Amino acid sequence: QVQLVESGGGLVQAGDSLRLSCEASGRTFSVQAMGWFRQAPGKEREFVARIGWSWSGSNTHYTDSVKGRFTISRDYAQNTVYLQMNSLKPDDTAVYYCAAKLDPILDQYDFWGPGTQVTVSS
Repeated sequence: QVQLVESGGGLVQAGDSLRLSCEASGRTFSVQAMGWFRQAPGKEREFVARIGWSWSGSNTHYTDSVKGRFTISRDYAQNTVYLQMNSLKPDDTAVYYCAAKLDPILDQYDFWGPGTQVTVSS
């Protein structure tokens, strides 16, 4: 089992920045990648960013709508992954979830955090 806890959400104005954190615990040695997802009211959950974990390297991948504005990073020693969000827009308003992926091939995430709310006012 892997436990995930997000923090850092809040209410900001358009153009502001926030940094989300996700602390992992448990069997973190089995994790292949960590991802951030978000779900806005009335919409489906969507992928935001991913970063490799452990021996799989630290390759990153982003959804097009956040490229150039968001940066995912990790502190492997602290079992923490971050999402630096700059130039926030009202469309970024959502609950943001951290997730851990165990399988190196399948695009599925096995463990999820409870989420943290990000609200961007115009």
